[in-house]
Amino acid sequence: MAGDSSVQADAPVAPPRLGRDFGKLWGAFAASNLGDGIALAAGPLLVASLTSDPALISGAAAVQQLPWLLFSLISGAYVDRLDRRKLIIVVNILRASVIAGLAAAVWTGAVTIPLIYVAFFLVGVAETFADNAGGAMIPAVVDKELLPKANARLTAVHMVGNMMIAPPVGAAVFVIAAALPFGINAVGFLVAAALMASIRYRPEPVEVTERKPLRVEIVEGLKWLWAHRLVRVLAVCLCLMNITFFGPFSILVLYSREHLGLPEIGFGALLATSAVGGLLGTLAVSRLQKRLGDGALLRIGLVVETVTHFALALATDEWLAGAILLVFGAHGAIWGVVSMSVRHRVVPDRLRGRVGSVYYLLVIGGAAIGSLLGGLAARAWGVTAPFWLAGSAMVVLSVFAWRHFSASAFAEEE
Repeated sequence: MAGDSSVQADAPVAPPRLGRDFGKLWGAFAASNLGDGIALAAGPLLVASLTSDPALISGAAAVQQLPWLLFSLISGAYVDRLDRRKLIIVVNILRASVIAGLAAAVWTGAVTIPLIYVAFFLVGVAETFADNAGGAMIPAVVDKELLPKANARLTAVHMVGNMMIAPPVGAAVFVIAAALPFGINAVGFLVAAALMASIRYRPEPVEVTERKPLRVEIVEGLKWLWAHRLVRVLAVCLCLMNITFFGPFSILVLYSREHLGLPEIGFGALLATSAVGGLLGTLAVSRLQKRLGDGALLRIGLVVETVTHFALALATDEWLAGAILLVFGAHGAIWGVVSMSVRHRVVPDRLRGRVGSVYYLLVIGGAAIGSLLGGLAARAWGVTAPFWLAGSAMVVLSVFAWRHFSASAFAEEE
């Protein structure tokens, strides 16, 4: 009997699993990301089939990003007020309805540019609620020690579904029937809603108090973020890194054509290479976190991002540029998983929506500013100028952020 107990005690312990609820959450993310990726390619094609005006074509993307600048903080406050699972279900049903209406308009030939703009804007508004609520839900679905693994898998499905598989599928399906990709997108939202409805959501219990005005709750989230040194530094870094990232990458199509001499398919290959790197990063991040620690990974990421911009400015060979983007994609995924996992660990459940909304606002705001500056710099000084400027800015940012990402700094804040 004692011998049996000893054998049992020495038996290897199975690693903790993410569980069925996370599997359903992952499935919901996959369904919505696949549908979004298909529409991501079909949307510009639809607008281009109605007009050749570059401003109108680019405006279709702008109206879907605009809600993040207008409603991100508001949606974050409501995410903390409402049942997040039910909110995602309702929002996905609404998104499916809007996209299905657009598909019907395309099918019947009644689609117009203003109608597309309205549909994309409404979907963008709904996205601010769905993405905020989805990110805030994750710590209630998986155990704390499994957050990096869970975030890596969710990032991987975004890389594969939204960026690698869905766009070429969306373009191909659009050629077959212009309404079909939007119909698939609508079905994806309904599938995501059904999967979310089957999750046993376990939010952390909170003390019921008198409801504060919305403005007060938004300010509370902002104050909490600014008071937490590590979260504040991560937020500022992400905003500034998005400015430096989207500056050069907003004109990547010109860089690939004029600097590298690639045809259109070569530009697509560069984007795919970056996405492959991102997938590799999500596969490696959990092991790297255990071996090196979060602070070391963030410091390595600062170096990789800085070197990337300078290396692309100097590169004249498409294979070298592709290799650089492969490494950069892996770094981007690792940085995203680490920063998201830190936020999930330290931000109280009652504030996750509001703090997350600030991150989304900074990410979109940084992207918009970077895209504008990158285009102006390329127009004034050539297509490699945004890369030189981004690399120089990253040197300054790395010096500022380096000491904040020490192992002791992480230990103190977490």
